Amino acid sequence: MTTLLEAPQSTKPLGMPQSPTTIPVLDGVTQGPRRSLGGVSRDDAVNVLGAAVSALCTTLLLFGRLAPLQGLLGFVVASLIVFLAVYAYLVSLSNDRPAVVDKVMAVLLTTAAGVAFLALGTVIVYTVWRGGAALIKTNLYSQDMSRAGPADPLSVGGISHAITGTLVIIGIAIVITVPLGITCAVFLNESKSRGAHLVRTVVDAMTALPSIVAGLFIFATWILILGFERSGLAASLAVTIMMLPIVIRSADVVLRLVPGSLREASAATGAPQWRTVWHVVLPTARSGLATSVILGVARGIGETAPVLLTSGFTSAMNVDPTKGPMVSLPLAAFEFVRSPQEALIRRGFATAAVLMVLVLGLFAVARVLGGRPAGYLSKRQTRRVAARSQRDAARMAARGPEAA
Repeated sequence: MTTLLEAPQSTKPLGMPQSPTTIPVLDGVTQGPRRSLGGVSRDDAVNVLGAAVSALCTTLLLFGRLAPLQGLLGFVVASLIVFLAVYAYLVSLSNDRPAVVDKVMAVLLTTAAGVAFLALGTVIVYTVWRGGAALIKTNLYSQDMSRAGPADPLSVGGISHAITGTLVIIGIAIVITVPLGITCAVFLNESKSRGAHLVRTVVDAMTALPSIVAGLFIFATWILILGFERSGLAASLAVTIMMLPIVIRSADVVLRLVPGSLREASAATGAPQWRTVWHVVLPTARSGLATSVILGVARGIGETAPVLLTSGFTSAMNVDPTKGPMVSLPLAAFEFVRSPQEALIRRGFATAAVLMVLVLGLFAVARVLGGRPAGYLSKRQTRRVAARSQRDAARMAARGPEAA
């Protein structure tokens, strides 16, 4: 049963924070102190340290004395299991069940994030370390491999042709994918047609399409049936097939998050649906749409098999996407690493490092073009809105009281 304790009336002026007028109190239940949801307390640090020491000692005992266990992976997994069990017990000594579940799940999520960042950092560090000797050579970025042989040192040859090919292929793919993907996402969200369900089903099926199938499709239709030669354009079409479902699905989810009240407000002013989509829905979801483009680029820029099937491999520079083979950075790295020559292997790892930097740069450009989320203005946008408001106020004041 719940009783209400009347609090004294506040004498603070209007506009100041007022004290609550009633405080709910449960009969027979002692109200404990509030539990902080953020930060790390001293008790948490002591519990983590004690559980870690206990897990380490117990696992060392199991792997060294009590059981015939061995292996680094098994040692780590066993340590984690013992740590979670001991930590849950220590937390339960001073907290209730919801707090125990919350803290144990926080440890699990933190561990998962640490493992993910450790794996990512290991890949980046190892790639840069293996390709460091080639990365410091300026010829890597200014020359191609047309005059370099397998036995030549790192001071001869480069990957400028692969960098150019990657930019050309992914640029054409973006030009094709972004309008088609966003238009299809708008159709799935705004249209009441019966075909929307069929289109969504096809897009979901294309999401799991293997890249080799996309390359074979473009190779069979564009090259064998239509008779066009292998080129960067054919590779761009194959990459487009891989990027398109990712962009559509992610943009579809983003457009669903736009509040329906914005559409209703636009419709109440008499705006047609296309104007509502163009001036209300798309600007509101601009930041999320930029993220969907980033996801599509991340899928397409790392493809190797479609480019090899549709464009082939070349060691010379080619800037014409309609004629001749064109190589990309992933394909160049694949071919270099396959070589038994140490110089080419190092050049392959350097190519992979350049690819990572290029992807990071494209992500940064997409984020800048995407702008801030709806409702968050930069300082320049804030000044622009304030100046526009002042001009509107001055114009209304000049029209006199009739305007009101």
